[in-house]
Amino acid sequence: MLLQLGCKTSLDPGLLVKVIRIGKNFFSEYYASPDEERPKLKRIFGNMLGLVSHVILPSLSLLLCNANVSFEVWGLMKLLPYQIRYRIYGDWKNECYDSHPELMLARAGVIDKTKYIMRRLTKENVKQTGRQMGKLSHSSPCILFDSILSQIQRYDNLIGPVVDALKYLTDLTYDCLAFCIIEALANPQKERMKHDDTNISNWLQSLASFCGNILKKYSIELSGLLQYVGNQLKAGKSLDLLILKEVVQKMSGIEISEEVTNDQLEALHGGELLKAEAGYFGQIRNTKKSSNRLKDSLLSQNLALPLCILMAQQRTGIVFTESNDMHLKLMGKLADQCHDTLVQFGNFLSIQLGSDEYNKRFPSIEVLTSQYHTPPDAAFFLTKPMYQYQIATKYDELRKQERSKPKMTNGNSSSSSSSSNDKTQRYIAASEAVIGPLSQQVHQMHDSKIWLDISPRFYTTFWTLSLYDLQVPNNAYEREIAKVKQSIVALDNDSHDGRKRREKERFEALIIKLKDEEKKQEEHHNRVKARMKHERQQWFLAKTTKNDTITKFLQLCIFPRAIFSALDAVYCSKMIHMLHQLKTNNFSTLLCLDRIFTDISYTIASLTENESSRYGRFLCCMLGIIKKWHADKSLYEKECGNFPGFVTVLRANAGNGATKADQLDFENFRHVCHKWQYKLTKAIVVCLESQEFCQIRNALVILTKILPFFPAVTSLASALEKRIDKIRTEEKEKRPDLFALAMGYSGLLKGRKNALVPEHVFHNKSQPKSAASGSTTVKTPTSTATDKKTSSSSNHNRSKSKESKSSSGASKRKSEDKREKTPKESSKSGDSKSKDSKDGGGGDSTTSSGSKKSTMHPPKSSSERDSKRRKVDPSTTTSSTADNSSKVSHKPTTNGSTNNNMKTATNKRK
Repeated sequence: MLLQLGCKTSLDPGLLVKVIRIGKNFFSEYYASPDEERPKLKRIFGNMLGLVSHVILPSLSLLLCNANVSFEVWGLMKLLPYQIRYRIYGDWKNECYDSHPELMLARAGVIDKTKYIMRRLTKENVKQTGRQMGKLSHSSPCILFDSILSQIQRYDNLIGPVVDALKYLTDLTYDCLAFCIIEALANPQKERMKHDDTNISNWLQSLASFCGNILKKYSIELSGLLQYVGNQLKAGKSLDLLILKEVVQKMSGIEISEEVTNDQLEALHGGELLKAEAGYFGQIRNTKKSSNRLKDSLLSQNLALPLCILMAQQRTGIVFTESNDMHLKLMGKLADQCHDTLVQFGNFLSIQLGSDEYNKRFPSIEVLTSQYHTPPDAAFFLTKPMYQYQIATKYDELRKQERSKPKMTNGNSSSSSSSSNDKTQRYIAASEAVIGPLSQQVHQMHDSKIWLDISPRFYTTFWTLSLYDLQVPNNAYEREIAKVKQSIVALDNDSHDGRKRREKERFEALIIKLKDEEKKQEEHHNRVKARMKHERQQWFLAKTTKNDTITKFLQLCIFPRAIFSALDAVYCSKMIHMLHQLKTNNFSTLLCLDRIFTDISYTIASLTENESSRYGRFLCCMLGIIKKWHADKSLYEKECGNFPGFVTVLRANAGNGATKADQLDFENFRHVCHKWQYKLTKAIVVCLESQEFCQIRNALVILTKILPFFPAVTSLASALEKRIDKIRTEEKEKRPDLFALAMGYSGLLKGRKNALVPEHVFHNKSQPKSAASGSTTVKTPTSTATDKKTSSSSNHNRSKSKESKSSSGASKRKSEDKREKTPKESSKSGDSKSKDSKDGGGGDSTTSSGSKKSTMHPPKSSSERDSKRRKVDPSTTTSSTADNSSKVSHKPTTNGSTNNNMKTATNKRK
């Protein structure tokens, strides 16, 4: 009978309310009944759902501005799961309004009024407009929100006023809004890409931003939206991760940005309080309620772990599965978006979930890698908080056990030092209890040959530690405490105000908490350092060669983690520095640095834009470390002079100690630093001249990041500036984004010209004679001392057979001095010499194979080089050492006979 009445039931609101309350009682009893009795009530349950779809909600559409009935309907609907509710809303919106003429007329009236309101909506009249929207939403919420969302997708400047205007809605209308958002996101008729197929559509970006703002401000159920994102990921579609990224950012205040400042980055590896106060762009304490709502939604639907695993898997799925017909630029953006959302979501869970709850909900790393096929970097990222919690728990257990033992009383006055030693030993024992079994699980993640050089213990230690363990950000704590003290001084003038007095008390308590947190981190850092000293002997086994050890260390540890996040990029540089400071066995710092800075062109070509930014930050930190050593001889002697990492004689079995190792002296180290500057320039020039969009973009991003320390030599800066100017000219019309990057870097480079130095100042090299005669010749980089010795000896032998055939050697030397050569050209003429670095470039300064040894000799003095020039034909010498020193001349050559002689000599050499 009620089904026959349909929407006409609205003529008797009292009868409608009674029907709603009967349905509410039935659904309450149904869901409270045991599972065995529910099949008996299935038929009644289905009839009641039909009653809601065809009678109650259509009748509500004809009741104009009746908020009481809306509350009664929500009392019934909230008893149903969101899946059933959203299906009912879909029938109401898409079927009921087309079945009855009265509802068609009501829909048309609501659409006209919505358009009228939206045309007059501004920031100034939000309150009045919001009340009008609230009245319309009581009867036809789905029609109202469908019209509003369509305009928001076109005009993103309406997001702020609309969010503020929707504060007069009921719980039922907020629930309908969540359904309408999901329906708009899932619309198959909308193109998610722009016409160029390289950028996400504006409507999707606007809708994502609206979701984040509306869900933060109002209490709307998130389960349906989170499940929608999870379903899209399961289907291999990663575009909708933009929704999750915006929601987490707005509701928790955690933002993943590559534009984070150095001060923020320093604060982020402090304690939780320092992170909340100075580590993010927004204040996390202002998002406490919304963060709890997001956490509760994730836990109630058990979506925390599935979303993490799906995002970790989708990172590679974008490249190998989703990108069949996708533009390379778009593929990089989606990969960055997926990775950044994973890091953001993981940080949110580690902060919001308690350590105990996090440990219960996440599986071990063995399960993640073997059953869910999670990549090692993501698996360690997700399980790192678990193992830190397990170490802390084990430490507390050992402390309780020691307290329960009877104390031995003695007359020692050094009780404090013994207490600190006991804490350190206790921490080492706790770490051994947790990391030991974990190392056995890690052993199955890679081939057994990997563990011949690096031990599973070091691999586990590297991936489970963080920057919080390696360094204490004392400057960040001091800055934040000084900032809080300034706020207290500003409040002192109005101390009689009760609210400001409470604010002052909060600031004073914050200072005390920050100091305690800094002290706690100092103690933790000392314990971690003692643990690393204890373990260092068993980290690098070196059962093959040190060259292979460094290769696997970079391949499995440094490179994957350096591009994971900005914090991890800094962590990798600090870890290399820590390994050097600890004098770790079988670890060559010199060889590691050489492999990092030599021939990075292939690495640059394989990165996305955000990964390039992180990799550039890592290179910047490494360049900063070697610059300190390069600038101060006393510091170099103190930190590197007698350290095993700077031994220049390398053997496969260095443990016999039969031969005394040679250390790299300061002047030779400056030569090596110049070689690294040259190698970086050469690799970046190759990328800039490749004409490939990704290589040019990545090279420009990395150049911007390492600008504080590179280039340091005037000639190298000139070579780079020449290529940058070429890109600015060629890409101005074709690729404006590359043009913008080149323009930005060019301006920064010009502003840093005063800090550049000539080559003979950067390392101990005599100034060229041509400079004294008035020519404007500037030498570009020389190689290491080893390259010089090999090059000069081979040139000497070659020149003896051709000395009788060459004529006018002085004129040839002059023409060679004037000849213009760049790092790009010198790399072409010296390709035959680059073959000596079979390990990817690391053998230029130090190499080892089996029992052979390679010694780095100091460079020849200026007098020896002059005598060598008198004996050797200059044309052959200059050509053969083109890979080590190239010359950029600003004065054109005018002597035709000299050019002919030079060409004849070149042809003879070929």
